[in-house]
Amino acid sequence: MRAFVALIFLAVCVLISVAYQAMQQEYRIRRMKAQIASVTEEVKTKENEIVNAKVKIQNMNDELPALNQERDKLVKKKEELMKAKGDSDSSLATCEMEKADSDKKKTEATEALEKLKIDQQEEEQKAQEEIQGLQKQIRDRDIKICAFVDEQQEEGRKLCEDKKAAQ
Repeated sequence: MRAFVALIFLAVCVLISVAYQAMQQEYRIRRMKAQIASVTEEVKTKENEIVNAKVKIQNMNDELPALNQERDKLVKKKEELMKAKGDSDSSLATCEMEKADSDKKKTEATEALEKLKIDQQEEEQKAQEEIQGLQKQIRDRDIKICAFVDEQQEEGRKLCEDKKAAQ
């Protein structure tokens, strides 16, 4: 009889122990699910920030061709002005009045060209600095995001495989 009571007591103890472990495991699972949901939300927020930064970079890249075309136009204008200068120098011997007019045009055009060159160089430099800053921010954000991403999942590997290689 004592052995039967002891056996029942041991069975109840084992049952209580198993129930306690099951509750602990259920608590851990719920906590992990909540943590996964939180991390997923953070990842989505960071992805949106990255997309916004990429859109800004794309907009800046779209503006660059227009600036390059303007530069080309200025170069052509410069060539035309240089040609006009050569023509005015050849006609120098014929008329002093034409010489004074052509010198005046030449100096005005050269000043305008130099001013436009300086302005364009400053704009290009600012654009390059801003692009580089945004690219660095994107890389830093991508690296930070990859620190939180579960690499055992397909999406996590795809998102972070080129970031890990870049490091």
